[in-house]
Amino acid sequence: MNYRHHYHAGNFADVMKHVLLLELLELLGKKDKPFRYIDTHAGAGMYDLALSPAQKSGEYLDGIHRLSQLDASVVRLAPPMIQRYLALVEELREEKSRGWYPGSP
Repeated sequence: MNYRHHYHAGNFADVMKHVLLLELLELLGKKDKPFRYIDTHAGAGMYDLALSPAQKSGEYLDGIHRLSQLDASVVRLAPPMIQRYLALVEELREEKSRGWYPGSP
């Protein structure tokens, strides 16, 4: 199997995975005991969605692109874990540029 995550970065499933992973890591961080997280399938840290792989598949359009286009009044109605995720993505994009999308948090 030949899998290149750049074609799928930012799609609905990728966003859902990152939302849940971020929530899990935040909850584990509140515990008194230490934990170790090892991502055995990590890809790149950041993906440029303007490059041809992402543009060719267009999968990000139904994922992070759709969420990032929501009005702030709509985002405020979303569950807190989604609000935190979108804020984190926005913060990272401000450091790079609008077309970038973070890999696993």
